[in-house]
Amino acid sequence: MLMEEKRRVLEFCADVGETLLLNGAEIYRTQQTMELIARSYGAEHFNAYVLTNGLIASIRIPDTEEHAAVRNAPRVEMNLGRISAVNALSREIVMGAVTVEQAAARLAAIRAMRGFPLWMMAAASAVAAACFCYLMGGTALDAMAALPPGLAVGLFVQRLARTRAPLNKLVSNMLSAGVVALVSVLCVWMLELAGLFCDADKVIIGGIVSLMPGIALTNGIRDVANCDYLSGTIRAIDAVLIAAGIALGVGLVLRFAALIPGVHI
Repeated sequence: MLMEEKRRVLEFCADVGETLLLNGAEIYRTQQTMELIARSYGAEHFNAYVLTNGLIASIRIPDTEEHAAVRNAPRVEMNLGRISAVNALSREIVMGAVTVEQAAARLAAIRAMRGFPLWMMAAASAVAAACFCYLMGGTALDAMAALPPGLAVGLFVQRLARTRAPLNKLVSNMLSAGVVALVSVLCVWMLELAGLFCDADKVIIGGIVSLMPGIALTNGIRDVANCDYLSGTIRAIDAVLIAAGIALGVGLVLRFAALIPGVHI
């Protein structure tokens, strides 16, 4: 294997790992995929060290010279479609059906994949809020009241994710949860004025369930189970920070709402 080919394989494997990390893949999956691809392209002395927010990959050229590639992945976008596409590409590479140049072009197309449109994500958030509200013991009226908070937080989260200067995760989750609580209180209050009574707790719970750190917590447990203790701890801390932000956002809004005359929480 020529030196230039090994460098291309190294850069491609690092790009694959970065793509997986940026879209919420597990640590073991990222490292395993990189190693399988490198081995499939004939890179015998390839090593990868993957963490939650970055990776280091190295390859020996030819036997004494070591080349490395570093990628930083500080922000997770959680696009499982891209992870699935990268997995499909890696299987084709292992079968020997794709050259490095073809794989690099395919990976560029995968990285350019766009998610669902804003209106669809917001509508899904509204429906999910209503369903979760009902599953948590709410009535049909409670579920209907959870639609506006779910829609509002869906729009807010998507707009927040597309800002050029992303906010701190604690602050962004606190604001998102605050939006849920504020719209929920307004909906419950307006229904009460119309003579319809629903449970504000169930409505708020339905709206914030979609903000809960389910993927971060699950991946953290899987990382610990695979002996990636550092990455598992990082993901667990991330989940705790998200939960703290949600609690702060809801608590502050409810505290201020309780001070308004005529509003019953």
